[in-house]
Amino acid sequence: MFQGNELDGKQKAAVLMITLGPDVSAAILKHLREDEIDKLTLEIANQRKISQDQKDKILAEFHQMCMAKEYISSGGLDYAREILEKALGADKAFYIINKLTTSLQIRPFDFARKTDPAQLLNFIQNEHPQTIALITAYLQSDQAASIISALPPDRQVDVARRIATMDRTSPDVIKDVERILERKLSSLVTQDFTAAGGIDSIVEVLNKVDRTTERTIIENLEIQNPDLAEEIKKRMFVFEDIVGIDDRSLQLVLREIDSKELGLALKAASSEVAEKIYKNMSKRASDMLREEIEFMGPVRIRDVEEAQQKIVNVIRRLEESGEIIVSRGKGDELIV
Repeated sequence: MFQGNELDGKQKAAVLMITLGPDVSAAILKHLREDEIDKLTLEIANQRKISQDQKDKILAEFHQMCMAKEYISSGGLDYAREILEKALGADKAFYIINKLTTSLQIRPFDFARKTDPAQLLNFIQNEHPQTIALITAYLQSDQAASIISALPPDRQVDVARRIATMDRTSPDVIKDVERILERKLSSLVTQDFTAAGGIDSIVEVLNKVDRTTERTIIENLEIQNPDLAEEIKKRMFVFEDIVGIDDRSLQLVLREIDSKELGLALKAASSEVAEKIYKNMSKRASDMLREEIEFMGPVRIRDVEEAQQKIVNVIRRLEESGEIIVSRGKGDELIV
């Protein structure tokens, strides 16, 4: 875009910051890492006389990059390319798209993340478990959870294990799978080896699947790969782990749980879990809860598991917000 004395990325960023002025530049710097701030500040200090023509060109390029990013977000890469070609011509469109896809590190299966999980399931449910694992590893965790929950139990376990043990996948393999599933993005997939999957990935998925799916996967992994199952469980929180929550945190949790929901959850809970909860309630409240459970009558297992999962979701939410701390085993004990 610039002829003759071509500026590199850092120089353009420095000129842009100078052009935008101190207030806007200061707001931008707040979102950068310390090393990025150091490099950019040094580059700004090294700038001397900047022509108005240079400023105009860099502002125009910045604007084009922002618009391209917006087009990608709303309609995908093909849409962005088509719009930019019409507005700026093929050469400039190619330059902007290539630069933007490199800076954004657009992940494979971008189109799949915009697809309804139920529709996606129809395409992949009969594929090899490794193929399903590869695709779901690149999806949003709630999409992956929806798909895995709909698979037969034996496939759930197999796919979960493959996601957890997945490391790096060749871009050629990713392209082949993408091409079969959708022929949109194969030419624009990043050429670096891309990482997806791993323990954190499957934990995030299992935290969002239904209780039955979660239990099926964990119990089978305990048989197939005990070490892997143990590592996953260390990073998860399940209903039975309530016994390990400190009293103050559990009391905060119980304030947010409806008594009917709590009674349903305790209908099939272990005596250890039940006693832990009763201990953190007033005598009157615990007596009323025991009475409610006693007169509840037969209930469906699915309803009990849903109630337990709702309580777990409350605990996870409070932990994420920092309102409670959940100990997760050795090395994570609390000091009071």
